[in-house]
Amino acid sequence: MDTISNALTLFQNNFVVNWHEHVWMKQVGNRTELNHEGLTSLVRAAEDNYMDYLVCSLPITSGPAKPERCREANDFINEAVMAYPEKIRAMCYVDPGYGQEAVNEIERCVKKLGMIGVKLYNQYTMDDPVQRLVIEKCIELDIPILIHAGYSQVCFVDQPNMSHSEQIARAAKAYPECQFIMAHVTGGGDWLWQLRGIVDCPNVVTDISGSIIDIGSVEETVRYLGANRVLFGTDGSVTLGVGKLLGAQISDEDKITILSGDRYRRFLKEGR
Repeated sequence: MDTISNALTLFQNNFVVNWHEHVWMKQVGNRTELNHEGLTSLVRAAEDNYMDYLVCSLPITSGPAKPERCREANDFINEAVMAYPEKIRAMCYVDPGYGQEAVNEIERCVKKLGMIGVKLYNQYTMDDPVQRLVIEKCIELDIPILIHAGYSQVCFVDQPNMSHSEQIARAAKAYPECQFIMAHVTGGGDWLWQLRGIVDCPNVVTDISGSIIDIGSVEETVRYLGANRVLFGTDGSVTLGVGKLLGAQISDEDKITILSGDRYRRFLKEGR
């Protein structure tokens, strides 16, 4: 226990932003509501590990992400923010396939609810032309896009439109004014391939969340991109994410850069 406590002084003594977490809905009888028990557990875990902020979203991961379902999810994430206003910041979730309705929902979430970014899932790859309206709205509002990502030699049968780094790079080069976060670099297949795809895209960063804990993954991410293009994130695995960073053979200075996410700190302020 003392060893763990000593290791966590890096978190305790520095500003820490977890850029990739989620809250969820649950079914209660015939109605859907925010999973308050899960939310409380997440906030408690963040506090136990000295995280100053959690940036959360509530994506629709099954079934069609119709505008009314996205709006419901965004209202629930806003409920989570209101429950923990000093701890949680929210990202708006939309399905870009709904065009102007998706853009209108982003506008509502940012301007009325104070959300600080957009979360996209696997309905369309990032370079699909259908993404243009969403990207242009994010540029207008000066907010980042967190895009679900991964790459495998074997097709993800259930996620055929999951974005990989080359697709993200194409969007980033077409829209250099937009800020993209390639989610969970160690969350879906060949992370080295993923890193190579975004090396020459300064407007793309990644987060270190993901269930893969290969030795050297954090080190190689920093080597390819530099620590200022790497964000801390846990995506449902808080202890794994904390341990992954603490165990990485990189300097404390680089670890602090990742934890604080200085390059993205300006996005944390609502109503900028």
